[in-house]
Amino acid sequence: MSRTRTMEKVAIFVDVQNVYYTCRQTCGGNFDYNAFWARVTTGRQLVGAYAYAVDRGDDKQRQFQNILRAIGFEVKLKPFIQRADGSAKGDWDVGITIDMLESATVADTLVLVSGDGDFAILADKLRRDYGKRVEVYGAPALSARALMDAASEFIPIEGDLLL
Repeated sequence: MSRTRTMEKVAIFVDVQNVYYTCRQTCGGNFDYNAFWARVTTGRQLVGAYAYAVDRGDDKQRQFQNILRAIGFEVKLKPFIQRADGSAKGDWDVGITIDMLESATVADTLVLVSGDGDFAILADKLRRDYGKRVEVYGAPALSARALMDAASEFIPIEGDLLL
């Protein structure tokens, strides 16, 4: 049997907006995608890596998306929707959920970068019903306790994971 067949298979899911705002607000810095990638993929077989973002159509954002692609992420974009009342819509919760459930058929470990408590039910289901390991990376001060508790392991975004 080859080494890749016995190597742990990992899939990565990054809620870009969530990690951007929580890191800026609580850590005063930015998430280091390169350091994160190295940490999560070392010694593991990558079976998928997705970064979910809202497309506002500006050049700085396009450059950032190209950096994510160069690292190895498939960038999934949803248009930014400004409502008449001034509020905005653009979360990826359903898309991330579908992709994580589909990836559970090929991955041993699913890595979610988000502090959004809506994902607690998903993390719990993946662990209990699918027998998967769910690692959650989040800014501790703004990560939902329910998500931290539902994860196999909660890894705080701090230290070498920040720029």
